[in-house]
Amino acid sequence: MYTHSKQISIGGVPAADAKAALIMLHGRGGSATDIMRIARELNVAEFALYAPQATNNSWYPYSFLAPVQENEPALSSAIALIDEVVAKAIADGFSEDKIYFMGFSQGACLTLEYITRNAKRYGGAIAFTGGLIGETLNLNNYQGDFAGTPVLITTGDPDPHVPVSRVEESVEILKNKHADVAVKIYKGRPHTITLDEISLANNQIFHKN
Repeated sequence: MYTHSKQISIGGVPAADAKAALIMLHGRGGSATDIMRIARELNVAEFALYAPQATNNSWYPYSFLAPVQENEPALSSAIALIDEVVAKAIADGFSEDKIYFMGFSQGACLTLEYITRNAKRYGGAIAFTGGLIGETLNLNNYQGDFAGTPVLITTGDPDPHVPVSRVEESVEILKNKHADVAVKIYKGRPHTITLDEISLANNQIFHKN
C-alpha cells in the first residue's frame, strides 16, 4: 500500500488571468502529463489546469468495485490529495463554482467519489468511464448538496472495468444530491475517450466558457 506524493502539474492559463480552474485526474497507468493533453481538445483555453500525479501511476491498487478497505490507505490518500488541489485552486483565487473536475477511468471514479463526498456548487464535472467507489456504496460517506452542478458521465456497454449498473447507481446518488447529471452509454465502445465524448463535454460542461 502507498500514500501519494503531493506532486501537482500546473498548466493552462496562469491563475491570475484564468476564468476558471480544471482539476484533471489520470487513469491507472497514466500520468498527470497524459491527462493534461486532453485539455487541448476541450473548451478550456482560459482555464488554469491542475493535475495531481498518483504514486506508481495508480490511485488505488485494486478494482474500484473491491471492498473499500482493500484499497486503503491509498484511496484516502488520493481523496486527501484532491482536497489539497482544491484548496490550492481556492487559494489561487477561484471560488468553488469556478472549479471543474475531469477524470478518466480510475481518475473518473475518483472524481465522482471526491465530489460526492464533498458536494457543493462546482463549475462542473466529467467522468469519462467511472462510478462511485466500493463493493457496496455507503451513503453516509456522501455529504452536501450539488445545487445544480452539471455532471457528465460516459461509459461503454460493456466496459471491461466499469459495469453500467454501477454507473446507473452512481447517477441516482448524484441526482439525489441535486446534481444535474447527463449520461451517455456507448454500445461496444472500447475503454478509451472518444471524440464524441469530448464533444459532449464541450457542449454540456464547458459550453459557457
